[in-house]
Amino acid sequence: MFSVAICDDEPYFREQMKEMLLQYMQDSGIYYKIDLFQSGTELIKLGIELNQYNIIFLDINMDEMDGILTAKKIREQNSEIFLVFVTAFVNYSLEGYKVDAVRYLLKNNVNMQESIAECMDAIYKKINYEVIWKEFVFNEGKKRISLDCLLYIESRLHKLELHVMEDRMITYTIYDTLNNMENYIGSKKFIRLHQSFLVNMKYIKSVSQYEAVLHSGKSFPIPKARYKKVWDTYLAYRGEM
Repeated sequence: MFSVAICDDEPYFREQMKEMLLQYMQDSGIYYKIDLFQSGTELIKLGIELNQYNIIFLDINMDEMDGILTAKKIREQNSEIFLVFVTAFVNYSLEGYKVDAVRYLLKNNVNMQESIAECMDAIYKKINYEVIWKEFVFNEGKKRISLDCLLYIESRLHKLELHVMEDRMITYTIYDTLNNMENYIGSKKFIRLHQSFLVNMKYIKSVSQYEAVLHSGKSFPIPKARYKKVWDTYLAYRGEM
């Protein structure tokens, strides 16, 4: 899941940025979380929890703590978060260079949606992020789904339930076997935890005591005979991230 923070002291622009990013994420098939902050002070108070964010959009001209100072404080804790400045002015390039900002976005720009898309595309290219799409013929109808948004598949008798995050969590059903579905998906990011569960490892928070737990809190049992293979596979996946 990609975690994004938007920090702007103007409610209108916070919501505008959020809506534009939501549109991009949904069009791109990316599973995401977007949090809003009304000041640099509020954002910096997160402390070490700032590390949860992959990208932070910062308004430069905030009253309480401006975006440049906020960026400097972020860099004191994390040098890898992508920082994007949002501003009504264009004369901050030197300061942006000092904190390694990846882009400047101009407020009130008629092409802002395109600018956000270009910015996000550039970031995903830097981290070599790839979205894989698969087409399914569900009982609810034919649909193309990003594997990035597919959290897990559960087998119930002769029917599979695919749990997919779109604008909300949705469950699609299809009559098939989990073996066939595992072969069709063909991704090493998915792991068979149990005869009845195929899970996307990027959403696994922990594996211990014959149980896997997702970031959402959902847990899955792991049979004793399968546990070592699951643990080794998950450990290898975490090492590659």
